[in-house]
Amino acid sequence: MLVLTEAAAEVVKAISSTAQAPEGSGLRIASPGGAADPGTLQVTAAPGPSENDQVIEAAGAHVYLEPQAAVYLEDKVLDAEVDSEGKAHFSLGMQDTDQA
Repeated sequence: MLVLTEAAAEVVKAISSTAQAPEGSGLRIASPGGAADPGTLQVTAAPGPSENDQVIEAAGAHVYLEPQAAVYLEDKVLDAEVDSEGKAHFSLGMQDTDQA
């Protein structure tokens, strides 16, 4: 299952906590290319999960994964940072599987 870093959770909460956003808003990650190109991901703000989405909750942040994206992201870690202009940048890494 996708893991969010503390930084990613904070950025997701900041993006999804606008005054107009309903309770439970978050980010939805989808694979618009489907099975043909599962590594191409689209990230959008969402008021809630779509049917069949996998729901990730971390430190009060909500991320909704479209099923094909969930398969691709199963062993990944989502990190984020905000640049000097206030723009969020997300990055993916592999989960550490060498835990004892």
